[in-house]
Amino acid sequence: MRSKLLTVAIAAGLGVTSFSALAATPKSQQPARVTVDAATLQQLQAQLAALQAKVSELESKQEAQADAQVETAKAVNDVQVQASDAVAATKKSSDKLSYKGVNLTLGGFLAAETIYRTHQEGADIASNYNAIPYKNSSVGRMSEGRFSARQSRVSLLAQGDISPDTHVAGYIEADFLGGAQTANQNESNSFNPRERNVYMTVDWDKPGLHLLAGQNWSLLTLNSKGIIPRNEAAPPQIDAQYLPGFSWARQTQIRLVKDFGKEYWLGVSLENPQTTFYVSPNQSKAPVTSIYNTAAGSGYDSANTLSLNHIPDVIVKFAADPGFGHYEIFGLGRAFYNRYNSGSGNSNHNVYGGGFGVGMLLPLVDKVLDFQFSGMQGRGIGRYGSAQLPDVTFKPNGAISPIKENMLLAGLTLHASHDFDIYGFAGREREQKQDYTYNGVALGYGNKAYNNAGCDIEGGTCVGNTKQIWQGTLGFWWKFYQGKFGKAQFGAQYSHTVREAFEGVGGSPKAKEDMFFTSFRYYPF
Repeated sequence: MRSKLLTVAIAAGLGVTSFSALAATPKSQQPARVTVDAATLQQLQAQLAALQAKVSELESKQEAQADAQVETAKAVNDVQVQASDAVAATKKSSDKLSYKGVNLTLGGFLAAETIYRTHQEGADIASNYNAIPYKNSSVGRMSEGRFSARQSRVSLLAQGDISPDTHVAGYIEADFLGGAQTANQNESNSFNPRERNVYMTVDWDKPGLHLLAGQNWSLLTLNSKGIIPRNEAAPPQIDAQYLPGFSWARQTQIRLVKDFGKEYWLGVSLENPQTTFYVSPNQSKAPVTSIYNTAAGSGYDSANTLSLNHIPDVIVKFAADPGFGHYEIFGLGRAFYNRYNSGSGNSNHNVYGGGFGVGMLLPLVDKVLDFQFSGMQGRGIGRYGSAQLPDVTFKPNGAISPIKENMLLAGLTLHASHDFDIYGFAGREREQKQDYTYNGVALGYGNKAYNNAGCDIEGGTCVGNTKQIWQGTLGFWWKFYQGKFGKAQFGAQYSHTVREAFEGVGGSPKAKEDMFFTSFRYYPF
C-alpha cells in the first residue's frame, strides 16, 4: 500500500513540474514548446517507468522479507513445541530407570493397617470367610483386633523393544503375607515375602498377539480394559481376601491373546490346577476309600497336602471395548483326579467340571461414577471365589462329585473429587447340596442328616456345612497428598458378612461378622 502511494506522489510531482515549465515559457516560443513538451513527456514517462520498476523491486523485497519473518516465526514456534515435548518426555522418562536398553519401573506401596472383627478368626488382613465361627466356638464369642504392615507391596517392571512392533516385558510383585513357621507375633514379626505375580510377556503389534507365561491373575479375573496384564479390576477394598462373590485366582499359566483392533479380544489360558475338597465326617464309613491327595514333597511345606491333578484348568475369554464400558464372557474347564476301587481293582478316574461367567465395568458418569459387576456359575468352581467354598465332595463309591455353585458381585465407586473415592459393594457365593446316604450313613455335602444341634451351644457339636456367604461393604479412600514425591492416602472399610449353613439335625445355624479396617498407604513411585 505504501509503495502505491509513493508511485502516485512521484507521478503527481513530475506532472506539476512539467506544467510549471510550460507555463513559464514565452508565447513566442509556443511552437517550440510543443516539441519540447513531447520530448519532456517521453523523458518523464521513462523516468516514471524506471521509478515504478524500483518501487516494484522494493515491494518484492518487502514481501520476501515479510514471508521470511513468517517462516522464521513458524520455525521458532516449532522449536519451542519440540523443546516442550522434549521436556515432557524427559519428565515422563524420569519415572523409569534404563539399563542396557531396558526400561525399569519401580512400584508398590508401604502400608500400615488395622483390623477389627467382632468374632475371632485368627486371621491377619486377609479374612477367612468360610471359617467365621458359629456360636459353639469359645473364641468365636470374642472380638479380634490386630495391626498389620504385611500388605505392603513391592514391584518391578522391565520393558524392552525387540523391534518397532515387538515388545518384551517382565514383571515381579511381592508382599509380606507369607506365613512360615518363624513368622509369629511374639517379638520380631519375621513375616516372609510372598510371590504375587512373576511373569514375562511378548507383544506383537502387527498380528495383534500377546503371550504371557508365569504367575499372574487368572484369565477369568475381570479386567478394566481388553485382556491386558496389570489392568485387573479388583474391587478397591482393604481386605486382602477381596470380597465374597469376586471371581479370581493368582497362579502360574501360559496365556495367548489375540486383539482385533484393540477393540475386541479373545484369549485362552492353561493354568495350574488344584482342587479343594469337602470330606464328610462319616467318610470312613463309606464302602470305598478314595485316594485324592498326597503329602507335600520337595519345594513345599511338609505340613500341607496337594490334590492329585494332572490336567490344567483351561479358560477361554472374550472381551469387548465398544466405546462405552468394558464387557467380558468366559468359560472354564476343569478335571478332578483320584484313585479308588471301582469293582475290578484300583484304578485312576477323571471327573470333569467347570463353568462360565460374565463381567462388566461401566462409567455411568464419566470420571465420576463407575459400576462393576461380575458373576460365575458352574460345578467344582469353589476355589475361584473369595469365600473359598469347596470344589468337590465324594460319592459312596469313591468317585469325586463336583459341587454346584454360583457367585455374584456388584458395586459402585464414586469419585467425589480428584482425591476422594467412596465405594459400596455387595457380593454372594452360594453352593447347592451334594448329599448321599449309604446304609443310613450321611455322606456328601449339605446332608440334612448332619448334626447341627450344638451349633449355638458353646462347646457343642456342629457340622454346619456352608450354604452361602454374603457380604455388604462400604468404604472410602482419601488421597491426602499427590505430588512429585508420590502419593499418600488413607482408607477405611466396614463390612457385614453372614455365613449361613445347610439345614441339619437341630436347624440351620448362622454366623455373623462385622469387620472394620483402616489403611495408611504411601506410594513413592
